Amino acid sequence: MPKIELTPAVRQELRARAHALNPVVTIADNGLTPNVLAELERSLQAHELIKVRVQGAEREVRDALLSDICTKLEAAPVQRIGNILILWRPRKDAPEKKKEAPPPKNPATAQSAAAFAAAARRAALAKTVAGQKHVDSRRGNFSRPQTRQRIAPRGGR
Repeated sequence: MPKIELTPAVRQELRARAHALNPVVTIADNGLTPNVLAELERSLQAHELIKVRVQGAEREVRDALLSDICTKLEAAPVQRIGNILILWRPRKDAPEKKKEAPPPKNPATAQSAAAFAAAARRAALAKTVAGQKHVDSRRGNFSRPQTRQRIAPRGGR
């Protein structure tokens, strides 16, 4: 797979999406071990966009880690702020199983039930709009809106 190049607009959108994320993987003193790479792979496959925290490393080491991770996992670096790295990689396609809705047991019944529900909603809406009535949704009662009483201001006006 060729190296992923991100346009500035895509990078900006990914940075905005990553803002609310928490780091899912932490790289500590042992560095980039096979277990850490496996966890990064699983996280990228599950989420596409992840944050990685690097602890106890200088700037040059963090930059080297970021490029090494991106090379090994075929990911794109989105941003690096301090000890936080943001990575993105599209999910690798797994064989997708299309879930089709099972056909209704009796299509005439399903259609008539849906038509009945839609007619009931239209009737309730027509009653409330035309007569300017309030609907108590818990009880299904219709009532006229109450008028506000005007109180005369004090001071003889």
